[in-house]
Amino acid sequence: MKNRIRTLRADRGWTQADLAERLEVSRNSVNAIENGKYDPSLPLAFKISNLFGLPIEQIFQKD
Repeated sequence: MKNRIRTLRADRGWTQADLAERLEVSRNSVNAIENGKYDPSLPLAFKISNLFGLPIEQIFQKD
C-alpha cells in the first residue's frame, strides 16, 4: 500500500523517532510503513489519520 507518511512527517519537521513516539510504536515500525514493507493495522491507520488531521484515504492509497 502506498502512503504519504514520509512527506507528511517531513512537512512537520518530525524525525521517524518523533512520529514513532507520537504513535506509540517503534521507529522501525514507522520506517517499515513508510517504505511499504508493512501495512498498519486499522487502529494504527486511524491513529495516523487523526495525528495528521487527514482522512485515511488521503494518506493511504492502493497500489
